[in-house]
Amino acid sequence: MEKLELSRTDELAVERTRLANERTFLAYFRTFIVFLSSGFAILKISALEEIMTVGYMLLIVAPLMFIIGLIRFLYVRKQIRKHYYTRS
Repeated sequence: MEKLELSRTDELAVERTRLANERTFLAYFRTFIVFLSSGFAILKISALEEIMTVGYMLLIVAPLMFIIGLIRFLYVRKQIRKHYYTRS
């Protein structure tokens, strides 16, 4: 892959976009960890038996959040590479 000739401003804009994409993925990952740990905590603490269904729902939603975040991250990364790099 050959890089397109970009001005310094454009290079910085591309880098900001890449960093924003990583921050967004980390936000999805953080949400995944919180949902997963909260679900396990609800299921393990006997005082929270009334909300066991919430614990199970969190355990189901957590992997979905991770998968959505990963797919979005990879898609945006591919789009950035597609628009700012050309094949030789």
